[in-house]
Amino acid sequence: MEPASFAEIGLLKDAYMAFNSRDIDSALSAMHPDVKWANGMEGGYVYRHAEVRSYWTRQWSIIDPHVEPLRFRRDATGRILVDVHQVVRDLSGAIMLDQPVQHIYTISDGLVQTMEIRKATESSV
Repeated sequence: MEPASFAEIGLLKDAYMAFNSRDIDSALSAMHPDVKWANGMEGGYVYRHAEVRSYWTRQWSIIDPHVEPLRFRRDATGRILVDVHQVVRDLSGAIMLDQPVQHIYTISDGLVQTMEIRKATESSV
């Protein structure tokens, strides 16, 4: 698989940093207005900035997730695969999940168009 471009990696690293610091506006600035974003908490997807904002606001009122990107690469279809270390704590700080996952992005016009989540496999971590 060929590597992701420096611009794509920068866009995604900035978005992860914004998410982890709870800076919704900065994270949304990396997304296309018609973004399709995986709802990792309830399943399915949320669409457009307003739904992503509402989803994250609801999520952060229940849990404290932190996602650290480890590796970026492109798959054969051109999507960006990001191997991520995910730690989810309850609001008192107790760890609920500590696991690798993979985020899959489609970038269009320099912005995230879609994001999917899948369990990491041996070959992805």
